[in-house]
Amino acid sequence: MNGTKDKYSGQQTFVQPGGFYFGGPEGEVRTLLGSCVAITLWHPTLHKGGMCHYLLPENNKSSTKDALSFDGRYASGAFALFMKEVNTLGVSPSSFEAKIFGGARMFGSQDKAQAMHDVGNRNIDVGCQLLNHYGFRLKVKHVGGNGRRNLILDLSNGDVWVRYVPAPRVSGDAPVVIERGV
Repeated sequence: MNGTKDKYSGQQTFVQPGGFYFGGPEGEVRTLLGSCVAITLWHPTLHKGGMCHYLLPENNKSSTKDALSFDGRYASGAFALFMKEVNTLGVSPSSFEAKIFGGARMFGSQDKAQAMHDVGNRNIDVGCQLLNHYGFRLKVKHVGGNGRRNLILDLSNGDVWVRYVPAPRVSGDAPVVIERGV
């Protein structure tokens, strides 16, 4: 989380892989995704929200699970961080707008056996399950594919700007898709 001042948009925070940010009501939160997943939450009345950027769906090291319960590298740790903020505000998870992004397949085509171990798909599945489990309202789902995404969350209104760049084709450059305010 690196905050830098920008004369056009106020405070900007970049969320690194495994990182987390929650705040508001002004500023922008950014990240860059491949197979990782980012989830944004925004409360339309309080004008507060945040972003997590997790790398893996779960932590398989049972001996350290308690110590890593707030470890943003894993989906469950990222949600623990979100729930800490939600509980501090004293509001229901259902009062937030949730959006999920990322989970791309970064290593080319895969057969069915490889697809079962695809970390991007597993990240998406676990993220959606946890959103449902905690009662968040999923408003936008921009996931999968085979490229990278650059995200900007505007904390003043909850909009997320997505720049999606599919992986380059063998015969040329990849097209760029920009979606505003999803």
